Amino acid sequence: MIILLMTILTTCFACNKDEVQEPTAATEILYTMPEESETHEGTWLQWPHQYQYGIAYRNSLDATWVAMTQALVTSEKVHIIAYNQIEKDRIISLLNTASVPLTNVDFKIYKTDDVWVRDNGPIYVKDKNNNLVIQDWGFNGWGNKIDDQTGLLIQSANCNLIPSKIATDQGKTIIDINSMITNEGGSVVMDGKGTLMACKSSILNNNRNPGMSQTQAEAIFTKYLGQTNFIWLDGQAGLDITDQHIDGFAIFGNQNTIVTMELNDLLDYDVKQTDINKLYSAKKKDGTAYTFLKVPLTQNNVVTTNGTNLGYKGSYINYYIANNKVLVPNYNDPNDAIANAKIQTLYPTRTVVGIDVRNLYENGGMVHCVTQQQPL
Repeated sequence: MIILLMTILTTCFACNKDEVQEPTAATEILYTMPEESETHEGTWLQWPHQYQYGIAYRNSLDATWVAMTQALVTSEKVHIIAYNQIEKDRIISLLNTASVPLTNVDFKIYKTDDVWVRDNGPIYVKDKNNNLVIQDWGFNGWGNKIDDQTGLLIQSANCNLIPSKIATDQGKTIIDINSMITNEGGSVVMDGKGTLMACKSSILNNNRNPGMSQTQAEAIFTKYLGQTNFIWLDGQAGLDITDQHIDGFAIFGNQNTIVTMELNDLLDYDVKQTDINKLYSAKKKDGTAYTFLKVPLTQNNVVTTNGTNLGYKGSYINYYIANNKVLVPNYNDPNDAIANAKIQTLYPTRTVVGIDVRNLYENGGMVHCVTQQQPL
């Protein structure tokens, strides 16, 4: 009954988001989101399963999840979401076979639609009393997209419930803002000093937030994430399933550095020249310029482990910063070593670990897309 009522309320409000969120002249900051590189309690992973896209899909991704877990268990706790008890047992067998110690691993059994916990998972923030709470942002399958293979609507109802389920299990306060905004975690990146960077195409899009203005979105991000300086790129709606998430080609490496690509690689990655200009001229909250670390695309088009040539190159930007590791997407490409070394320069106290994401990349994502941090 509670879930049904929440669904009805969310549906009613979703059509009138401009009405429910009118920004004030000076929006009060109620919550702040710790920057990704701050100390974690753990990392959340949603393990691939067979119940949405079949056994071949699941099996093609298992090795990537095993590798991420293996890298993370010596850094922090790993919270694994398994679809059911059968899947939990199967995952434990995979980890045992790979000699991954389970000391720092725990499991939650929740039904999920897919693996993209960055987009649908819990957003951990701190309130004014420094208490860690969970925000539940609306998730609707990247704007109610149609699956290319099946021709059917991408399922998202199970994944949209994950934040509230985790909050209940952890006994944490849940801040439900489904009715205010639909927003995936991968559509925004923050520098830890009050600046948020995003593409308008994945937020100010009628497939997520009909009629929402930039001012309204900024008011929400100020109130609920503590961000007061905004770098907006236009992005390209319809370019990919995410409508061009920012974390595929530009993230904050630290408070002073944007990690992205050289001009030609950004163009090859389908970033518009006008957006490249905005990115390269981005300013911090204090008005000073960022420094840039530019990492290449792969040298060659990505080829999956079964020999399928995807016809496009791979990005290394979508990496994940753990407590003592940095998980960088790798592609069995000559530029893997170059990218890993460049990214390593930003994190002298952490060890870069290359994670083979070739099969995951076929489905549109990399390491950052499938990880979500829980701050300490």
